[in-house]
Amino acid sequence: MSELFDLEAVRQKLAALPTETYQASDTVLAEGSTTGDVLVLKAGAVEVVKDGVRLGKITEPGAVFGELSALLGEPHTADVRALERTTFHVGEAASFLRTDANIALYVATIMARRIVDSNRALLKVKKQLEAGEPRRAIGGVLDAIIQGLS
Repeated sequence: MSELFDLEAVRQKLAALPTETYQASDTVLAEGSTTGDVLVLKAGAVEVVKDGVRLGKITEPGAVFGELSALLGEPHTADVRALERTTFHVGEAASFLRTDANIALYVATIMARRIVDSNRALLKVKKQLEAGEPRRAIGGVLDAIIQGLS
């Protein structure tokens, strides 16, 4: 699949950003807070927690956090906690997203992938409900949807 953004240019931009490192159990982003930053996972692992429910574990370098808050001008919608020593590239949201088309397209692509994956999973749940499958099976798919959104 051909990307709309130049991945090498994105990597160079990320490498030029300051980094922040968190230790295991540190809160990286707190639900309800507003940081004005977008964080891109460089190395490590985090969990996303909403209302005490773990939505997912993220370990993939390049994963983006804080972009919804930045784009919508709203507080963060979940807690992000380090599960081990974890390092992020940190960009001030307004300049990070506005001044570089490659970065904006990179973030948009990640968000679009989340939506596509969630739509597929929702369709699967709809089909499972229509087929009368057990709640346990449907619950597994719902967990996958939630993790994909985080």
